[in-house]
Amino acid sequence: MSGVAAPAQAGVSAESDDAAARDLQQRFMTSGHERPEGDRNVRKKETQQQLCTCLGHKYYFGQHGLAKDVSRAIELWTEAAELGSLDAHYQLGVVYYTGDDGVAEDKPSGIRHFQQAAMEGHVESRHNLAVDEHNNGNYELAVQHWMISAKMGYEVSLNRIKEMFKQGHATKAQYAEALLGYRDAVEEMTSPQRKEAKRLGV
Repeated sequence: MSGVAAPAQAGVSAESDDAAARDLQQRFMTSGHERPEGDRNVRKKETQQQLCTCLGHKYYFGQHGLAKDVSRAIELWTEAAELGSLDAHYQLGVVYYTGDDGVAEDKPSGIRHFQQAAMEGHVESRHNLAVDEHNNGNYELAVQHWMISAKMGYEVSLNRIKEMFKQGHATKAQYAEALLGYRDAVEEMTSPQRKEAKRLGV
C-alpha cells in the first residue's frame, strides 16, 4: 500500500506545484504594471492646470487666432489656480493688483494670489510681495521677501536689495547673505550636469 500511496501523493504534489506556479505566473502578469488611481488623477489635474493657464495667456494677449478676451482669461486662470497652478495665481495677482486691461483694481485679491504662489515657491510672486511692502513703507518686510527670492536665483530681487542697502534700509550682512544665496542658486542652476545635458540636447 505504501507503493500506491506514494505515487498518488507525488501526483497531488506535482499538480499543486503546477497550480501554484500558474497562480504565481498569473499574479506576475496581472500586477505591477498598473498605476494607482491617484497618479492618474494627479497627472490629469496637472494637465488641466497647464491647459487652463496656457489658454488663459492666449486669450489675455489675443494670440494664436484667439480674440483678446480678458474676462475669459481670468476665468481660465481662476480655474487653473483652483487646481493649484502657481503661474495662474501669479497672473491673477498681476491683473488684480494693477487693474490692467479694464479689470477693476483689487490689490487685496492680487496680494492673496501672490501669497498663494509665493508660499509654494513662485519667485516672481515673492518679489511682487516685496514690491508691495516697499510701496507701503514696510522696508524690513520688503527686504525679507527680496532676500528669499534673491536666494532662489532671481537677479531683480538681488538688485533691489542692493538698492535698499545703498538707501540704508538693508544691512551689509543682509546684502552679503543675498549675494551668497543668489550665487549658490545660480551655480546650482548651471551645474556641470546641466551644462552637459544642454550640450547633449537633453
